[in-house]
Order: sequence, then structure tokens, then C-alpha cells
Amino acid sequence: MDKLKIIDAHERFSPDVESQWIAQAQQGNQQAFHHLYENYHRRIYALCWRMMADKDSAEDVCQEVFVQLWQKINNFRGESKFSTWLHSVATNIVLGHIRKNKTWIQRIFSIEEQVVEDIAVEMPELSNLDKNIQSLPERARLVFILFAIEGYRHEEISKMLGMAVGSSKSQYHRAKGLLRESLGE
Repeated sequence: MDKLKIIDAHERFSPDVESQWIAQAQQGNQQAFHHLYENYHRRIYALCWRMMADKDSAEDVCQEVFVQLWQKINNFRGESKFSTWLHSVATNIVLGHIRKNKTWIQRIFSIEEQVVEDIAVEMPELSNLDKNIQSLPERARLVFILFAIEGYRHEEISKMLGMAVGSSKSQYHRAKGLLRESLGE
């Protein structure tokens, strides 16, 4: 097996180094996988947290993403950037978790599980914008995050969330309006 390039934590690694890590992780090299984990963990956790609006669930699902990544890393064929592929995997896992863990009453009435004030107490370092994003109704929040933050197109979002493209656009505009209102714009 090729030796891994040792990289200082603050040094930015090149795509070639990442490609090495991916190839070695695909061969079962746990150290290479650990490097990928260290590089992407914070971004994937942030994605999970924003989509789920719950710190504990985000931690659990983020961990699940990396377990799934270890099991499915051989599915990465290099047709897109690794970060793009990983974000897609993470998004699908988060959406599956959200669907699986909703109670029947939440499905019918779209009742939020946690109040924004609870989030602010748990994580006082949240920015005002993040707090407001967390307060959005679930579908508007998911569409806003997927479109504005993660860069998915409405066509992709509609397939992920099982809604019409027009509904995705509508939820995005709803989220923007609610954010403007809550931020006093």
C-alpha cells in the first residue's frame, strides 16, 4: 500500500492528496479514511444540524453518514468532486432520518419538535441568521438549506423531498420572506 502523505492540520491538502486518501480508503485503509473524516466532519455536521434543527440528532446522523461512507466509499467513481458526492450522500441520509422519525401527527400537521429558544439555550454561539433558519417550518428550512446553502437545483430538491418543482421554489421564497421578516429587513 502507498504511504499516506502526512499533512499538518492547518495545511490545505491538494486534490491529489485527497484522491490518494480516497483510493486508499477504498482499499480499506482506515488511516486514509480518518483523514477524509477529519477533513469533512465539520461540514457534514453543519449540514446535518441545519437540516435537522436538533443538535443531538445532527450528531447521530453525522456519525451515521460516516459509517455509511466507510461502507459505501467504493461507490464513489470520481464522476464528480468527492465533496459533492459526500454532500449528496449526507443529504439523503438526513432526509431519510427525518422521514423515518416523524410521528403520524407531525406528518399530518407539520408540527415542529423543538422550539427555537431551546436551540438558543443549547447552542448560544449560533448566529442570528442560523437561529432564524432553525425557526423556519421544516419544508421551507430544508428547501432553503438545500438551495441557498448546498447549491442544489430546484429540480434536484423536488426529487429529494418528493414535491413538485414549483413547490420547491415556493418553499424557498417562503423561507426567504420569513427570514427577511425575522431579521427585520
